[in-house]
Amino acid sequence: MKVMIVTDAWDPQINGVVRTLKNTRAQLEAAGHRVELLTPQEFRTMPCPTYPEIRLAFFAGARVARRIEDFAPDALHIATEGPLGMAARKWALRNDFPFTTAYHTRFPEYVQARFGFALSTTYRFLRWFHKPSRAVMAPTPVVKRDLEANGFQNVVLWTRGVDLDIFRVQDAHVLNSAHPIFLYVGRVAVEKNIEAFLKLDLPGSKWVAGEGPQLAELRSRYPDVNYLGMLSQPELAKVYASADVFVFPSRTDTFGLVLLKAMACGLPVAAFPVTGPVDVLDGCPEGEGGALREDLREACLDALKVSRESARAWAERFSWQAASEEFTSHLHPREPERSLAPAV
Repeated sequence: MKVMIVTDAWDPQINGVVRTLKNTRAQLEAAGHRVELLTPQEFRTMPCPTYPEIRLAFFAGARVARRIEDFAPDALHIATEGPLGMAARKWALRNDFPFTTAYHTRFPEYVQARFGFALSTTYRFLRWFHKPSRAVMAPTPVVKRDLEANGFQNVVLWTRGVDLDIFRVQDAHVLNSAHPIFLYVGRVAVEKNIEAFLKLDLPGSKWVAGEGPQLAELRSRYPDVNYLGMLSQPELAKVYASADVFVFPSRTDTFGLVLLKAMACGLPVAAFPVTGPVDVLDGCPEGEGGALREDLREACLDALKVSRESARAWAERFSWQAASEEFTSHLHPREPERSLAPAV
């Protein structure tokens, strides 16, 4: 099957959406499918306000149409709601071509946290965008229920995976500070709620790995915290393996791939009992894998009691192969006889 995936999120961005799409492509190609990604790298772009590393390809409709028609996919998946996603959606509707979409991020909550926009306004736009989709792929049961409660239709589950070969238990000591070591990895931005972790009174030491628009402010306000920049996946695996607890203070993530990576390295997690952490640890017995508490300090201290073996065992339930098979099952291939000639 020929699959085209259209995404506004791509290199040089480093986030869960980009990693999910890269792993999905690799798994689909390994299964014998032909995959083409349509990304901002093919277009003239402008930086997104407040996030200059996010490049937006405006006025790309004609070229998007040509790319889709030249590739002639059997199935079209629109991964994001940005300019490229909008252009692909417009082409698909004009040509009566079935497509699927994905809901990767709690975008309304993110926009509200960063810009103060009303949730109802953003959800109204997202309902409009996803309404023609044959399947809106959500990463967790909680997100699926939330979308349905907000009027979304055709919502299905598409879980996530972790590379269990890169992220593994190993004898690593790259964080040279007092134990216990509490670690955050991810984008350093206001919507990640990192300050809820940094202001905690905890024993040992704290580390933050990642970059983002809030980094300079947090460095200034919390000089006793240790900061790492952007790291490669193998380097991150060693960082995870060197820490004692992975702290995930976000309240707006839909899944949190970093949780799986941490646990795959044998690192227990501490988080709020909200969407993302709840779904990753759904079914995990109390005291195994990590600790979810409304009191984040209590969660951090309880996570210290969790064994590294139980954290790894829970992560092993998630694989990219299984996640990609789920993705493929939700695609809606076009009818064989349908022409891709542009509508008049």
